[in-house]
Amino acid sequence: MSLEPIIKTTPEIESPCVCNCCLDEQDICLGCFRHIDEIVSWRKLNNTEKNTVIQQCHKRAQQRAK
Repeated sequence: MSLEPIIKTTPEIESPCVCNCCLDEQDICLGCFRHIDEIVSWRKLNNTEKNTVIQQCHKRAQQRAK
């Protein structure tokens, strides 16, 4: 019987990139609505931080649609 520890990992949140990269005058991507700093730092963020960025992206997308 194996007594190896069971390690539970939380799946990584995938990048919201839609491969339509074009920055506006505020350095916001018109494809995924992330700021350039959020795009560059994405891999270093934990899941809580990534969720916060995604929420901001949704807000930016809604504001742009108005």
